Amino acid sequence: MTKIKLLIVDDSAFVRHALKSIFETDSEIEIVGIAADPYQAAQIMKIKAPDVITLDIEMPKMDGLTFLKKIMSQHPIPVIIISSLTASGSETALKALEYGAIEIITKPQLNTKEFFEESRIRLCDIVKAAASAKHRTIRNLKEYHKEVQTSPKYTADVVLTSNANNKSMIETTEKVVVIGASTGGTEAIKEFLTALPANSPGIVIVQHMPEVFTRSFAKRMNDICKISVKEADNNDSVIRGLALIAPGNKHTLIKRSGAKYITEIVDGPLVNRHRPSVDVLFRSAARYAGKNAIGIILTGMGKDGVAGLLEMKEAGAKTVAQDESSSVVFGMPKEAIKINAALDVLPLNKIAEYVLKYQYS
Repeated sequence: MTKIKLLIVDDSAFVRHALKSIFETDSEIEIVGIAADPYQAAQIMKIKAPDVITLDIEMPKMDGLTFLKKIMSQHPIPVIIISSLTASGSETALKALEYGAIEIITKPQLNTKEFFEESRIRLCDIVKAAASAKHRTIRNLKEYHKEVQTSPKYTADVVLTSNANNKSMIETTEKVVVIGASTGGTEAIKEFLTALPANSPGIVIVQHMPEVFTRSFAKRMNDICKISVKEADNNDSVIRGLALIAPGNKHTLIKRSGAKYITEIVDGPLVNRHRPSVDVLFRSAARYAGKNAIGIILTGMGKDGVAGLLEMKEAGAKTVAQDESSSVVFGMPKEAIKINAALDVLPLNKIAEYVLKYQYS
């Protein structure tokens, strides 16, 4: 078996050691270099080219963004941004996605066994997915995902139990749109949201992204969209002209409150190795919105949201998967299509039109 060659770049000796300890637990990953700054990383890359790079943003001598742009312009390699949980850091990390980074994750927290395990699972999964990618920029990246078998892997049952006999809720003229995305999703969501008019149906989105970053992402979307966009809070109303982004490190559900839909923000274990989880959001939409919902699964690795999209379809909802040609990572949509969870398969630039067409049906 050919191992994935990984280069770690971070100015913190503690973080470098922590990442080394995490990746050494996986037999499919080989660390070919550890660098304290981009200049050391460049020297290592001359000797042995890595398959994947983990990169800090704020470093001495040369910042991570500058190094990232050099990598993408000269020898594109999948880059995973590992950043601290700060408001300023999150803005910079989001900019890194536009420059071609494949994913953002937070620096691992190793103060408890639970935090270590969650960091280990998430980090190793992302590196393996990135290694199998054909990478040039965030817009043309293709990833042929191989599902990684690691425990524990919970389903949405740990947050919201299944209700197989659920029927659609009370009739309403309003649709609620629920969206799930992972790798490549920030750009896909931006394209979708900026195509919507101000009176679009209420939207709730789960994008796999750490806390703080979701708030910055929502603010950025709010600045460029005709609709309003904000990070979801508990008991937010899902109303026309508003998109709610699930907060990082929390599960987000929708529920009915009289004739309207509201959000519920809850803690809980990782579901499909994610928190927030798309499956949790989609199951709540199946239960509480039924045929009043439109479910959309966008680019991303793995299977989060696939089972939930099928539940939505069985509850009478309209369901859509992004097609392969427009997906950065054709993992989640591919799995949804495979089990016939998606009624329609569409390119990204047609999904907003689809939502507007069915908003009164």
